[in-house]
Amino acid sequence: MNKDKKQRILESYRFPIILISSIVVGSIVGLIMGKKATIFKPLGDIFLNGMFTIVVPLVFFTISSAIANMANLKRLGKILKNLLLVFVVTGIIASVLMIIVVNIFPPAQGVNIQTQVAENIKPFNTSEQIVSALTVKDFPELISRKNMMPLIIFSIFFGLCVSMLKEKGKIVSDGLNALSEVFLKMVNLLMYYAPIGLGAYFAALIGEFGPQLLGSYARVIAIYYPICIVYFIVAFAGYSYFAGGKDGVKVFYRNITSPAITSLATQSSIATLPVNLEASKRMGIPKDIREIVLPIGATAHMDGTCLSSILKISFLFGLYSIPFKGIGTYVSAVLLSVLGGVVMSGVPGGGLIGEMLIVNMYGLPAEAFPIIATIGYLVDPIATMINSTGDSVAAMMITRIIEGKDWMKKKLTICEENNINVM
Repeated sequence: MNKDKKQRILESYRFPIILISSIVVGSIVGLIMGKKATIFKPLGDIFLNGMFTIVVPLVFFTISSAIANMANLKRLGKILKNLLLVFVVTGIIASVLMIIVVNIFPPAQGVNIQTQVAENIKPFNTSEQIVSALTVKDFPELISRKNMMPLIIFSIFFGLCVSMLKEKGKIVSDGLNALSEVFLKMVNLLMYYAPIGLGAYFAALIGEFGPQLLGSYARVIAIYYPICIVYFIVAFAGYSYFAGGKDGVKVFYRNITSPAITSLATQSSIATLPVNLEASKRMGIPKDIREIVLPIGATAHMDGTCLSSILKISFLFGLYSIPFKGIGTYVSAVLLSVLGGVVMSGVPGGGLIGEMLIVNMYGLPAEAFPIIATIGYLVDPIATMINSTGDSVAAMMITRIIEGKDWMKKKLTICEENNINVM
């Protein structure tokens, strides 16, 4: 390996190493100081709030500009069709994997948790839930990270209308492109603060909630976290190999560190979206694909949530002495897990809707809700990491389907010619 190549590799790893180091230091501080470490929380909140402030306009401008600049709307149809295919297939794979695991290691075995009554749990209403997941009642409600799916649908519709105007819409599409670049530049600048923000955030989290990891839910955590790590290493390696062969695996893992760390710390796919967009650009994923797949994926592609949903269902079945067996049970669990991911929001705690869905669909007692809500909270960091990084590898797979199996070699050649380091 020549000196220049070594230098490029060191450059690509420098910032992830800084991020990891800051989180390690923050975690140590949290362990030492305990609850006193919450004094650092405001420093972490500044970073998180900065990401949340940027992400809504970023989603609008990236999606609408990508679609507005599409000369061939058939390509948009291909992207959305393959997006749905990849999201569903990877969700099913994750769900089936967890079904196998919980049958080998039942999560509720030996667990003794005192149930408590959950208050104000509203009955699940399928039609109302679908409407609220896809639309809002007023335009100002679109400008909120809590309504990302309606914002994404509006952005697609807006971009389509601009594209259909052809020459008349060119001034608008150019403006959308420029504004998209502006917000991506804002993300780049904000990331200079990331080591301080993420380190402080981890210090506060470990200091306040670290002891809970040793409580009654230890077995659940002992099952879930290793499976997520295995999924991240094995499944994502398989997906990226399908997308681009050995080069695809190398490019994915050498660019995914920053999104993985950011999602782990912030527990939000939406907050990680700007970092994910930058990483996917370095992977060589085409602009239109990454700017459509990643924002939609941040709300509707949740492999980590599929894994945790199966775990929660199995846990409750075991807790209430209901056999988690049979094709019917497995199919219903997979459907709940995959479909539940679509109505999850990309903000911390957004899994509460899915947890209510599980309790109500299986007719479990109301006190089951706080039990799995606690599980959801404890597994949320690494689940979000799988959700978020899974969006990038999904975008790679979609690119391979649309562009052909040699897309990675073409992108690597282009990057080398333009002196962009992806390896």
